[in-house]
Amino acid sequence: MINKVVATAAVAVADIPNGATVMIGGFGTAGMPSELIDALIAKGSKDLTIVNNNAGNADTGLAALLKARQVKKIICSFPRQTDSWVFDGLYKKGDIELELVPQGNLAERIRAAGAGIGAFYTPTGYGTPLAEGKETRHIDGRDYVLEYPIHADFALIKALRGDRWGNLVYRKTARNFGPIMAAAAKCTIAQVREIVNLGDLDPENVVTPGIFVQRVVEVPAEAKLIASPGAAA
Repeated sequence: MINKVVATAAVAVADIPNGATVMIGGFGTAGMPSELIDALIAKGSKDLTIVNNNAGNADTGLAALLKARQVKKIICSFPRQTDSWVFDGLYKKGDIELELVPQGNLAERIRAAGAGIGAFYTPTGYGTPLAEGKETRHIDGRDYVLEYPIHADFALIKALRGDRWGNLVYRKTARNFGPIMAAAAKCTIAQVREIVNLGDLDPENVVTPGIFVQRVVEVPAEAKLIASPGAAA
């Protein structure tokens, strides 16, 4: 019987080793798998390479992982904002490496990994420092830069509901990078608000098929509220 459900977030991330490349879903805090990140902090894995849209907000979630000095490098498109003080401090001290990737290129590099695409040409970044040292081509009157896929050892994502096979549906924009990250990682761990019975998810609404998910852990909204009073559901 296929059953990908694990009991706790701690169990779900227990085998993430030092030096792993970990994709973390979320657009800011929307769709960020906070409980999985907290479990990774508690585990203490070091020298991680993190792939995310940004570099953390305030002192929680991804920012807390950076603050714990567990991240060696971050690959993202939007590292600085008004509440990115953790990343700012680490970067200014030279304590974290940054690979800046335009957001469209970031999404396509992740998608390419899941689709088995070896590389692709994009006009984004051509003629800027982001294209230095990269192959370029002139195609049909336009200049392009060659970009390569981003693969990961693990992906930590958040969905609204899932079943024991790992099929997932998302809540509105919390979907963001989750589906493409799930396909690009060797092991995808999904945090869901509710685990439902097989057949309860409309197949037409399943965004991430279970073939891309290896572990599912339920984190009910009530548990999140108890853990963080005043937190949004």
